[in-house]
Amino acid sequence: MTLAVITVISPGNQTTVQDLTGRPGLWDVGVPPSGAADELSFALVNTAVGNPDSAAGLECVLAGPVLTCDEDRLICVGGAVNNATIDGLRVRPGMVVRLPAAAVLDVGPLDGPGMRGYLAIEGGLDVPRVLGSRSTFILGGFGGQDGRPLVAGDRLPLGRRENLLTPMSVDLPTISGSWNLRVIPGPHGAPDHLTDEGVEAFFANSWIVDHRSDRTGTRLVGPVPGWARTDGGEAGLHPSNVHDSAYPVGGIMLSGDTPVIVGKDGPSLGGFVVPAVVIEADRWMLGQLSAGDSVQLVPVTLETATEAISVRRRWLTDLRQEPGPVASIVSSSGRPEVLHQSDGVPPYTIRCAGERHLLVEAGPAELDLTVRVWIHLLAQALREHRPDGVVEIVEGVRSLLIAVDSSRLRLNELAEGLAFLAAGLADPETVVLPAREVTLPIAFDHPEAHEAMRRYATSVRPDAPWCPDNVEFIRRVNDLRRRDEVFEIIQEATYLVVGLGDVYLGAPVAVPVDPRHRLVTTKYNPARTWTPQNAVGIGGIYLCVYGMEGPGGYQLVGRTVPVWRLSPNDEQPWLLRQFDLIRFTPVSAEQLAHERAEIKAGRADLRVSPATFSIADVHRIEQEAPVDIATVRAKRRAAFEAERARWGA
Repeated sequence: MTLAVITVISPGNQTTVQDLTGRPGLWDVGVPPSGAADELSFALVNTAVGNPDSAAGLECVLAGPVLTCDEDRLICVGGAVNNATIDGLRVRPGMVVRLPAAAVLDVGPLDGPGMRGYLAIEGGLDVPRVLGSRSTFILGGFGGQDGRPLVAGDRLPLGRRENLLTPMSVDLPTISGSWNLRVIPGPHGAPDHLTDEGVEAFFANSWIVDHRSDRTGTRLVGPVPGWARTDGGEAGLHPSNVHDSAYPVGGIMLSGDTPVIVGKDGPSLGGFVVPAVVIEADRWMLGQLSAGDSVQLVPVTLETATEAISVRRRWLTDLRQEPGPVASIVSSSGRPEVLHQSDGVPPYTIRCAGERHLLVEAGPAELDLTVRVWIHLLAQALREHRPDGVVEIVEGVRSLLIAVDSSRLRLNELAEGLAFLAAGLADPETVVLPAREVTLPIAFDHPEAHEAMRRYATSVRPDAPWCPDNVEFIRRVNDLRRRDEVFEIIQEATYLVVGLGDVYLGAPVAVPVDPRHRLVTTKYNPARTWTPQNAVGIGGIYLCVYGMEGPGGYQLVGRTVPVWRLSPNDEQPWLLRQFDLIRFTPVSAEQLAHERAEIKAGRADLRVSPATFSIADVHRIEQEAPVDIATVRAKRRAAFEAERARWGA
């Protein structure tokens, strides 16, 4: 039987295949959920034509596609679509209409308000699922139609018309150029990161949407945040810097002094303060925020957020019974409640990160590998005793982010379960973790790394202290005599992978096991708009390998081989694991190009040998060279302070 297809006559702008839920469950290795940015409009038009929640449709930006189908199908348009026509006849948004075979559907220009339009087609788009979803992730190059926006001539297969729901026209949400976004304060706020006055101003100010916003994140323009500290310590020179912690979708991270709301294609792990999280019921608005729109952040309670999403679900299904209000675990100011502190267990807090996430943070705001192991043990225990309703478990350096389906699990129940699991964990000082030693080739001073520096200096911030040469900046801020000493230290170090998915797709964030090898630097402010795939950078005391081409903020030192390889037979495309031990071997740019091609083609793999990791390994180094370690730390801290003083001057 031949499947019906819909053919693209003109692709519009950034038209992609998306579904409703995307690909949850892979946030811990840097795979974003993707899916419709305006999930409410998509759900409504999809329901209108009788499709199940799993059906895929089209999302477009500012200009819609022109399409034709080879058989009659019901369609519905929504979001910011106001000019759609079928053979020249206007189509009302939210109304189910028949698209006759061979007729031409022109979704039309999206001339505002709003910026994203949606098209649902009876039966859905039957493109292949990748990692469980048909949604397109353009930056990763997978999902949808070959991982890219549509082009003229594309032929998209349609699913069979086996509707379980009755088609019906729907009322769509109101879109404007002025938005009130309800948020839950925290998990980071006063007094640790922002002043009380800074928090008050953050919510009192009216923000403007920056033109550089996209599916990865929405940038807001406004005043400088009121910081309660001068820097981020080992996490970086700027007060926005924290030890890498996972972000929720809708989390408002302060990237330097710029608020960025994490989008459906956003990064899962990073090192920035998150003072608030957009509630689930208002998250659809992020898909419609346009450049120049005004945004007011309105703090609300967990109870308000829970009732709002309950109303949403009743609107969409009118079937489910919603749980009652969720009890607060933190105060409305976002300040934490310490749940446990005893011998053998680091003091830890549980904070709400919106109404769908809990953030566990352990120990003081500094790197402690014993705390990192404890976080891993807690994550493993939660995976082994996973309550129904837990959808994501993401490990950070000293934190654990857990996402829930709030229709199945209450946050206070999850918090109680976490406290119970934490009480029964093994002493992290005694645990030996299975690991691997992975040798990666690195081309220091790779031309692509310098191209990223050049673009930044040309188009973003030419007066930044790390311009024109990131390596020279690292040398200066660590008080090294020669530029090549930066490369020598990286080559000598053994790096411990303490997080995956920092800057997407299995990208590792790693720290030298030996404290003497921990170069200290800071992240770009503002961030770069372009970074080459598999660039190697340092931010704070951490090193990362960029999983793919995209934005970034670490100081670049070179480039290595792919750490992500997705092919039809790959069930686990990320090549590195938590607690892998990485060693770097210098190669030329030409040799690296050869090795990159071999790995990408599947003819070669990373060089791996079995290993273990334990806190005893760290203690052994600390006991063998206490004076050297103290001297290096003091020297680098002094250089760090001197650099910050230069910034102030």
